[in-house]
Amino acid sequence: MKLILTSVGGRTEEIETRARTIAMLLKELGINPDTVIVRRNSGIRTADTKLGDGDRVEIIPVVSGG
Repeated sequence: MKLILTSVGGRTEEIETRARTIAMLLKELGINPDTVIVRRNSGIRTADTKLGDGDRVEIIPVVSGG
């Protein structure tokens, strides 16, 4: 399956993946799911959200302060 991925660094690329859910994609990419928010096709999604061929996925780092 192919996805359009905008990664934490802001780079957008088309990737080939076997991941079927957001959780599987993050694991494949070596990204801790507790440190990011994921948008799929412009909506924020949970880790169990299924991915489809051609989806646009954006990985956004969580920033906190005090």
